[in-house]
Amino acid sequence: MQDISAILDNHVLLIAVIACLIAQVLKLVFEFARHGKVNFRTLVETGGMPSAHSALVSSLATGVGQLMGWESSEFAIALIFAIIVMYDATGVRQAAGKQARILNQIVDELFRGDTEFAEERLKELLGHTPVQVIVGCLLGITISWLAGPA
Repeated sequence: MQDISAILDNHVLLIAVIACLIAQVLKLVFEFARHGKVNFRTLVETGGMPSAHSALVSSLATGVGQLMGWESSEFAIALIFAIIVMYDATGVRQAAGKQARILNQIVDELFRGDTEFAEERLKELLGHTPVQVIVGCLLGITISWLAGPA
């Protein structure tokens, strides 16, 4: 049980999770501003403004840098991890979303009419735009700076 309480005492981890949660709540705000209604599904879906993944990893890297030092190996690991996650959010997942959109279009065109297609449509919004990732990153860094080192 001591291990669990030690995890809960980890200031850097808690601030990173808070940054992620704030980004998720901000998705609701942006969704409401855009469509005029609250869509709670945005809290559990991928994609959207701002990127919660980017907020999480950038806050984590910033917190590690503040606590361990900007020249530390721990910061270097956290920074590389953050870069990979943010690259994946815009690159790989965005490409997968484009492929899903094209596949859905092909299925729609092949099965027009009364023919039933038993499979679900592929999820098209998998990744983030570069702006969503940058805003998430800036949000994470800002929250970590405001919270300060432990």
